[in-house]
Order: sequence, then C-alpha cells, then structure tokens
Amino acid sequence: MTTYFITGTDTDVGKTVATCQLLRGFAASGLRAVAMKPVASGCTVLDGELINSDVVAHRAAGNVMVPAELANPYRFAPAISPHLAAREAGVSVSLDHLIDCAARLQALTDVLLIEGAGGWHAPLSDDADMQTLAQRLGAPVILVVGMRLGCLNHALLSANAIVAAGLPLAGWIANRIAPAMDRYDDNLAWLQSHLPAPLIAEIGHSPDALSGEIAPQQLVQLDV
Repeated sequence: MTTYFITGTDTDVGKTVATCQLLRGFAASGLRAVAMKPVASGCTVLDGELINSDVVAHRAAGNVMVPAELANPYRFAPAISPHLAAREAGVSVSLDHLIDCAARLQALTDVLLIEGAGGWHAPLSDDADMQTLAQRLGAPVILVVGMRLGCLNHALLSANAIVAAGLPLAGWIANRIAPAMDRYDDNLAWLQSHLPAPLIAEIGHSPDALSGEIAPQQLVQLDV
C-alpha cells in the first residue's frame, strides 16, 4: 500500500484535477485507488449534508467506494481558509483523527492520495498546517505546479520547503492553468532542471481536464 500527499504551489492550481487524473491512471494500472480530502471548505448543502465538489470528483475518479466520513473528515461551508472555517464552526481539527482516518483508508486500497488544501503551509489550526499533517503521515509528496507567471518562484520555494521538512518529493505535475502563458516551454524546462524531483506529467488546459487520466506508463516513476 502506498500513500502520496498532494500539495500545490498555491490555491486553485489544479490539485484536484491532478489527483483525479492520478486516480484514473492508477486504476487503469489495475490498482485500487482512492483519495482523501482531510479538510474542505467551500462546501454546499445537499440533502442536509455538507458536500465538497473536490470530494465528489475524487469519488468519480477512484475505483474504491469508501465512507464519506473517512474520505472527507472535516467539512465547512465558508470558502475561506480551513483554520478560519473551523474556528467559526467551533471545531478543532484533530491531526490524530485525520491520521486514524487515513490509516483506515489505507487498509482498503493499494494507493491512497491525500489532497491538501491550499499550499504547503496552508494552516489547519493555530499550531498546525499542511506540512504538519504531511509530516505526521510520513508520506512522499507530489507537487502540483500551476503553470502561470510567477510559478518558478512558487515551485522552488514549495519544493525546498518540502525537502527541508524531511519528506521525499516524489515528483511534480505541470498543470497549464494559464493557456496563453508566454514561454511555456522555457518555463517548463527551467523547472525540470531546478526541481529536485522528476516531472510526472503535464496537464493541458482543457474544460475536460477533471475527467482526464495520467497514462499508466507515466506513473512508473512513482513507487507503488
């Protein structure tokens, strides 16, 4: 059983798109694959229950049905930072509970992808953030780079922080969120020569990206 922590260079850089495409790629390889969203804000109410669109997308892309309370333990309505949403709801986000949920999911699957919220240091509480959670999990990290102006700095800062935290950077994914980005190929080449991990895949700008798939042969770089 393998677990990967999915982080990004910022909010809205395509972590969910990358997670869903990875899920489909692993499933196409014959593996049981499921995703976890430890904390989600910006949820909507459906039939009296808070639902997050990222989690709905995960469920559609994976091939293992798991209880919602494990796949997404903490859900909040306001589309704000999770630590603020939790505070407003009077909820304390427990790392121990998240680790327990992850362990229960690990028993049900071959590959577990844990998608963080925001970037590497997005806070979960006053004394914990995504890095803290990833360290507790001890999982290798996949970095999603939103390809747009400024991404070189954001990507290198994120990669350096991951390595400094003592976690392996398993690879990175280039997600083309700015279709008209000038010098895209030059920026991609710079990242390939400066990030301390292999490029797993490029995701092109497309309205259908959420339903796409990273080909199984591109996943051979990952230890599964």
